[in-house]
Amino acid sequence: MGCTISPILFIMAMEVILKAAEDSAGPANLGGGYYMPPLKAFMDDTTIICSNEVETSRVLECLDVLIAWCRMKFEPKKSRSL
Repeated sequence: MGCTISPILFIMAMEVILKAAEDSAGPANLGGGYYMPPLKAFMDDTTIICSNEVETSRVLECLDVLIAWCRMKFEPKKSRSL
């Protein structure tokens, strides 16, 4: 059994990473005057929602740098779009 504080530390670290990456793209325009933040997350699952491919690439590059800095990595085989 792992340390009980580990999940809390992970969530705190992911929150910092996601907030930093969120600034690299604006909100996604859903039409009808509705907008959605570019990143949605729950635990270690993250969804990127951008208005165009350029913004999506920018967010992915930013996330890649931040995740590498934390000595973590993406698992492309678990992703639908990587």
